[in-house]
Amino acid sequence: MAKVLIIDDSRFARLKLGDNIKAAGFDIIEAGNGEEGLLITQQQRPDIIICDLLMPELDGFGFLEKLKAEGINVPVMILTSDIQDKTRNRALELGARDLINKPPRYEEVVEKLNKILRA
Repeated sequence: MAKVLIIDDSRFARLKLGDNIKAAGFDIIEAGNGEEGLLITQQQRPDIIICDLLMPELDGFGFLEKLKAEGINVPVMILTSDIQDKTRNRALELGARDLINKPPRYEEVVEKLNKILRA
């Protein structure tokens, strides 16, 4: 089973997303912010990461920058309610594989997880 790290400052969002992804057969790890997510990524090497964009301590953009700076090559999907092209382009330039709009459609999330992991 693939290991998915969910980074979001909302515990409710992590639980809801995690339950739906777990039901699709994935193992779930959770982090409450980008700093915690970075530490977990370094220690547990998830197969893929779903990261919220707006969080305290280290936001999604900062998380992507730190992954890149440390040479950590784990696919990241950004979860955001910001639908601006500028936001999308910046996330993709920093290495995100895809963006998911909030609130997420769980079938779409699972489909994108599977697609990225097969690539």
